[in-house]
Amino acid sequence: MRATLLVVDDEINIREGLAQLFSLEGYDVKTAKDGLEGKMIVDKEDIDVVITDYKMGRMSGLDLLQYIVSTHPGIPVIILTAHGSVDKAVEAMREGAFDFIAKPPNTDHLINLVRRALETRELYRTNIELKAEVESQRARSYIIGKAPSIKRIFDLIRKVAPTKASVLITGESGVGKELVADAIHNLSPRRDKPFIKVHCAALAESLLESELFGHEKGAFTGATGRKRGRFEMADGGTLFLDEIGEINQNVQIKILRVLQERKFERVGGEETIEVDVRLIAATNRDLKREITEGRFREDLYYRLNVVNIHVPPLRERREDIPLLAMAFLREFADENGKQIEGFDPRVRQALYAYDWPGNVRELRNCIESAVVMASGKLITLDDLPPGPRSSGEARTISIPAFSSLEEAERIIISETLALVGGNKSKAAEILKIGRKTLYQKIAQYGIGKQEANSSVSSNPREETEN
Repeated sequence: MRATLLVVDDEINIREGLAQLFSLEGYDVKTAKDGLEGKMIVDKEDIDVVITDYKMGRMSGLDLLQYIVSTHPGIPVIILTAHGSVDKAVEAMREGAFDFIAKPPNTDHLINLVRRALETRELYRTNIELKAEVESQRARSYIIGKAPSIKRIFDLIRKVAPTKASVLITGESGVGKELVADAIHNLSPRRDKPFIKVHCAALAESLLESELFGHEKGAFTGATGRKRGRFEMADGGTLFLDEIGEINQNVQIKILRVLQERKFERVGGEETIEVDVRLIAATNRDLKREITEGRFREDLYYRLNVVNIHVPPLRERREDIPLLAMAFLREFADENGKQIEGFDPRVRQALYAYDWPGNVRELRNCIESAVVMASGKLITLDDLPPGPRSSGEARTISIPAFSSLEEAERIIISETLALVGGNKSKAAEILKIGRKTLYQKIAQYGIGKQEANSSVSSNPREETEN
């Protein structure tokens, strides 16, 4: 899709000359003889960059600039000034002009200015789209994502939340399993009841049983009084056991009994306590392998795994990286009192290319670090930690030998989309094809669907960040 420029100048020779110059450069060009006419065109047309003279009748270039900044933010304005009008140029920059150039303009310099302005325009559009999507996601849940696997997780959460069924959430460390648990509880009829969380791996084995089931006074050395356990505290609500694969078999047996009979005794006690608790568990371990190797009870596994929700790693849903990065950017910019508008294009490419072994948690930490280090309005490559920063280097596309032309084209289009974070306008520009043609190619080769199908487990749905 070709960019559209607006040239505003009361000198017809300059106006028509610039229109011809940029038409030959491949742009669509609109012209106006003064600021008032330019204002009407900006209101009616989809303009990407404005080039305007400073001094004109009816409405000056400065007045036009002020109007565009206030009503059409994101459209870069380049000011043409007479020789020696430095003070006017400085005034225009203060009012928000992208840049200025003296008349008669050096055409090569002006062409480069327009290219840079278009990059800024695309960045503005991308950030606006991401902000809108982030707000939409926040309005729906704590989970951010639009990948097919994440959408399936959303669907499954909606189905399972109103029930009493136990849920087992699986996935690598840092993918956001706790956020899935949060969403299930918050959408359930128990939302106004207690939601108790226990991180099993953080508790010593000797303390876990007491933590879950409570204890009586004198049950063990240091037990100076009665203590309620987490199951008792969660009565009527939800109990979330994170990293349940870390618990020993003695505790596993007691959890199994609670799931079967809804009863237990405190450590050192004889009183049987009945509870109504909805159990959600999570693990980054392969529990089936743990069963085979004798470390996890098979009967407990099936009690926990009534519904399984598998949260895919971030590398398998890269299309969510821009949304997550923008959400974290806004969070930490507000927290640190910084005015940061978005990411440099090279940063977006680096974030997309990196494999994120720590998943969403690592991405969140990366953006927090970048916000702290940033000194401008954009996060730059230098602001990133070493791992993600190294992914900002030039990338190559590998095409297997003996590939057909169609397969080679599919790989090139798919990798280019990955490189630009799914931005189809940018991909079309890089590939030197029209956006309509790109959409046709995406549909023809099933790009997006193929990748999603290969990375989705049986039970996934939306994004998270734990």
